[in-house]
Amino acid sequence: MRDQFLGEVQYERYRAIYIWLGEDQEGFTVEGTATHYDAREAIPGRTEWRLYYPSNPVTDTMKEGDTLFLAKDREGILYFIVAPEHSTSEAQLFWLFGLRPAGRSFVSRKFSEEEPELDFAARFILDEIGIEFEEPAADKLDDIIEKFGTTFPRTMEFSALARLTLPEVRAEDDPDAALVAWLDHEEALFRRLERRVVAERLEQGFVTPDGTDVDGFISFSLGVQNRRKSRMGHSLENHISAVFDAFGLAYARGAATEHNHKPDFLFPDAETYHAAPPEGDGRLMMLGAKSTCKDRWRQVLAEAAKIPGKHLLTLEPGISEPQTAQMDASSLQLVVPRPIQETYTVDQQAWLWDLSRLVETVRERQA
Repeated sequence: MRDQFLGEVQYERYRAIYIWLGEDQEGFTVEGTATHYDAREAIPGRTEWRLYYPSNPVTDTMKEGDTLFLAKDREGILYFIVAPEHSTSEAQLFWLFGLRPAGRSFVSRKFSEEEPELDFAARFILDEIGIEFEEPAADKLDDIIEKFGTTFPRTMEFSALARLTLPEVRAEDDPDAALVAWLDHEEALFRRLERRVVAERLEQGFVTPDGTDVDGFISFSLGVQNRRKSRMGHSLENHISAVFDAFGLAYARGAATEHNHKPDFLFPDAETYHAAPPEGDGRLMMLGAKSTCKDRWRQVLAEAAKIPGKHLLTLEPGISEPQTAQMDASSLQLVVPRPIQETYTVDQQAWLWDLSRLVETVRERQA
C-alpha cells in the first residue's frame, strides 16, 4: 500500500471524499480529511503505518464485512468508498476497477494513461458515485445543440436528435448496440447543453436585494440533479420505442391495467390485454424499463396481473447475484443490453436476456 499508493510521507494529510453506497438505499457523500502516518516512528526498527480518518456519517454506517475501495485521483484527492458485502454496488466497483479478489484480502492496482476509454457502463457507475468525467471531443457536440441556446428541449425531441445525428447506427442491424449508442450520444449532448445552462445561471449569481439567495441556489441545484435522474428514464423509453418501431412491433406505452397500474410497454395493445381472460393470452407480454433497479424492480411485479412472467430492461451494470436470484424466483426476466452484460458474472450472463432476444420473442408471439 505504501509502495504503490500512499507513499511514506509522515503525517501526510489528504483531502478525502467519503462515499457510502448501500444496496437498496441511495448513497451519500461526506467531505473530510484522512492522515497517513507511522505510529511507531519514534521506536527504532519498528513501523506501523496507519490511515487515520475522523468519524463521519459514512464511517459510522460501515460495518465489518463491508468492502472499502480507496482511490486517489491526479490531484491527490482520496476517495474512501464503502459498499456492503455481496451488494450490487460492490460488484459494480469490482468490475470498474478490474478487481476480483479471492475472499477478504487487500488488492492494489495502478491505472495508466493506456487504460481503455470509459464505456457506457463505466460512466454509469462513475455517475452513481458522483464523479464527473470528461466527455471525449465534447466540443464537437456544440454544433448539434447550438439551436437550443441555453434552454432544454423536451426529452422526446432530444432523443430523436440523438438518433438523427447517428445515421450510421441502425436498430435493425443490432438492437442492443443501437440502444446503447443512442443513449450514450444523447447523454453526451445533454451534459454539454447542461454545462452551458448551468454556467449561464451561475454567472448571473444568486443575489437578491436582501442578500445572498441561499434558497434560490439550493432550489436550482436540486433542479439540476432531478433533471438528470428523470431525463435518463424517459430517454431510455424513447429509444426502446424506436427499436420496437424499427421492427414493426405492436405495443402500447404506459397503458393502464388493473388498479391503474401502467407498464412501460404492453404487447400488443391495451385492447387485447383487457379482452383476455384472467389466465391471460399467449400474445401478451409486458416490459418495464428502469435505468437503475435498486429495490424498485419489485414494482414491476404488480403491473399486469394477466401476464405471470414479467420482463424488465435495465441499464444498471453488475447487479448482485442475490438480487438477480430474487428476480428469477419472482418470475421476472431481466433484460440487459449486450454491451453491459460483461459487467455480470458468467452464471448471470447465461440467464440474462438481451434486447435482441426480447424483440425476437415479441415478433414470434405477434406473428
